[in-house]
This record gives sequence, structure tokens and C-alpha cells, in this order.
Amino acid sequence: MAHNKGALTVSGKRKTAIAKATIREGTGKVTINKILYTSLSDFHRLSIREPIDIAKENLGNFKFDINVNVKGGGKESQIEASRLAIAKAIIAFSKSKDLKKIMSDYDKNMVVADVRRKEPNKPGDSKARARRQSSKR
Repeated sequence: MAHNKGALTVSGKRKTAIAKATIREGTGKVTINKILYTSLSDFHRLSIREPIDIAKENLGNFKFDINVNVKGGGKESQIEASRLAIAKAIIAFSKSKDLKKIMSDYDKNMVVADVRRKEPNKPGDSKARARRQSSKR
């Protein structure tokens, strides 16, 4: 978390996607890579909206502007990393323990990063697990 002039920067990760969310006082505008989240596809928009809606319900007013810069990974991972960064940013900015508990109960992945990563390939093989079969006939 980094502070700069009333703003707070928080990061979220998923696989190889890294999202940095900057939150500040504002009007409730949420952008991901300079695109309003409302112009995302339906599923992506809904998953980004979840932490925002929970915050609106529990804080009453949602007077934050959140800018998310996300790079690396694929489309889905970027959305999940952004969602995590947004949720963490709202929690850190509001300093609300209750909000953290409510978000965690709703979906643990909203406050805790999913640390699973791709397993490295085994030497001399093109995959990470089970070796190729060979028959010695």
C-alpha cells in the first residue's frame, strides 16, 4: 500500500496478472485500464461490481474513484486480479474491519489472493505431471 496526496494504491494478483488499484475521494467512477467498468462484458462487469455493491450496502455512501491498472495474464485473471485489488483498496481506504469480514464471508477470494501458480514442466517432458507412456514391444 502506498499513499500519495489523499490516494491509496493497493495491488491484487491472480496467476500472472497484477492489478494496481488507486483509490481516492470522488464520485464513484471505477475504471480498469482507463475503461469504465460498466462497458465490460456482462460477467466481468458483475464480478467487478460485487465488492463495490457490498461496500455501498455497508458504508452507505460510495464516494470513491478507483483507477485500476492491470497487466499480465489472460482476460479472466486480469478481471479477478482487478476485483481483488478493488476490494482490498476499499477495505484499506475505509479502514472498516466489519467490511473486511462481510466481504470475506461473501467470497474469500475477494480479500485473500489465490496463490496457486502453474507447476513447472518436468525435465525432458512437455508437461508438469504424468510422464508420456511408452511400450517396449
